Amino acid sequence: MATKEELLKVLEPNGQEQILTYWDELDENQREQLAQQILEIDWPTVTKWAANALKGESAPIPFDKLTPAPYHALVPETEEEKAFQAKAYQHGVELLKNGKVAAFTVAGGQGTRLGYDGPKGTYEVSPAMHKSLFQIFAEALLRNQAKYGCKFTWYIMTSKINDAATRAFFEKNHYFGLEKEQVKMFKQAMLPAFGLDGKALLAAKDSLALSPNGHGGSFVALRDSGALEDMKKKGVTILSYWQVDNPLIKVMDPLFIGLHDMTKSDMSSRALIKRDYAEKLGHFCILDGKMIIVEYSDMPVELAKQEDKPGRLAYRAGSPAMHVMSVDFIDRITSGTLEFNPHRANKKVPYINDNGELVVPESPNAIKLEFFLFDALPLAKNPLVLEACRDEQFAPVKNKEGEDSPATCRAAYLARGRKWLRAAGVVLPEGMEVELSTKSFVDEDDVKEFVKGGHLPPLKPNCINYVE
Repeated sequence: MATKEELLKVLEPNGQEQILTYWDELDENQREQLAQQILEIDWPTVTKWAANALKGESAPIPFDKLTPAPYHALVPETEEEKAFQAKAYQHGVELLKNGKVAAFTVAGGQGTRLGYDGPKGTYEVSPAMHKSLFQIFAEALLRNQAKYGCKFTWYIMTSKINDAATRAFFEKNHYFGLEKEQVKMFKQAMLPAFGLDGKALLAAKDSLALSPNGHGGSFVALRDSGALEDMKKKGVTILSYWQVDNPLIKVMDPLFIGLHDMTKSDMSSRALIKRDYAEKLGHFCILDGKMIIVEYSDMPVELAKQEDKPGRLAYRAGSPAMHVMSVDFIDRITSGTLEFNPHRANKKVPYINDNGELVVPESPNAIKLEFFLFDALPLAKNPLVLEACRDEQFAPVKNKEGEDSPATCRAAYLARGRKWLRAAGVVLPEGMEVELSTKSFVDEDDVKEFVKGGHLPPLKPNCINYVE
């Protein structure tokens, strides 16, 4: 274990020696924990990030040079586009059948905003069976395995705060029918929270106030964990990426995957057409020939409201954080130092004060630093954007109540089921709802085939039926 003197040599040049204020009060185990946390952090770099964030020093966006990014419409308008999409779809099917695609979910957060004490992926969200987010995804992968005749590896990025609980959850539930070897978990890095004076905060006398470094930390984590090397050994060339809070995601999308590969894109993205200019989705834009995402909070109102034809926003393509990425691209950008700058978030962070007392602030007292995955877009060759169907693929669970809550998610889940059943010729009467299991249904065609085969059981009125 490092001594106090050795740790001071790390901290003092960066003005962070206050971290050792209570060192002499700690027992051996507590000292070992704190020393390990200190030595895992690149203090010169992290302290510089914090100082720049506190000064508000980030490169200003020259909005006069910004243009809306082009995107592929979900419904093609010309015969040529229809033919191209049909070819891309079949190409995606072949890639899936040949085992060229793996799944990747970022799941390092807790369900704090939901009032839930546990990893967010363990939160129960399905309307009738109360399946967790992880179960919904696992069963969707099982269905895709049956469709394409192959096994998919599922990489899941956890964090120190939820890794053990996530692993235990999967063990307890026998990996929801997947083989244990198919599910590869690894942890993302943690970063300290900084007070408004630039000093790292202590959550306890023997621990820094740490939080996950954001989904943009996944690139380096994939390499450092050995996941990237594992993909190469298995012949995986493409990753289907999604965040853990969206149970409507199409975990394996042959059209999206096929378009990505046929256009030789490094990193492809789905887009939602914004409901209005103020919707909280980042904007796909082009700046100096590079694709970027401008956060909704950074976009000038007059630009966000700009129209390219009456009633249609110019900057209408918004990012719901659905991506397909090439393994070679991840390998390339992580082969040296990945030059990302973290984003600042103002937070209320409990901390130990100078008197050794725990303070729970009532207003933001600190900043947290996190990396965003979309910051890799300017590094990508041939980035592609494909429109997504909001009703079928996007209903995140972020807030306890209101917008993007469990209630709105469950309503969207049921609405998608009604839509797919209607397309198959089944119209539900008032008061009858159906939860369609992802174990059997991952797209409209699955439902049509099921109904055509006469497999739909009798449905009960005035309740939520479950069909698998």
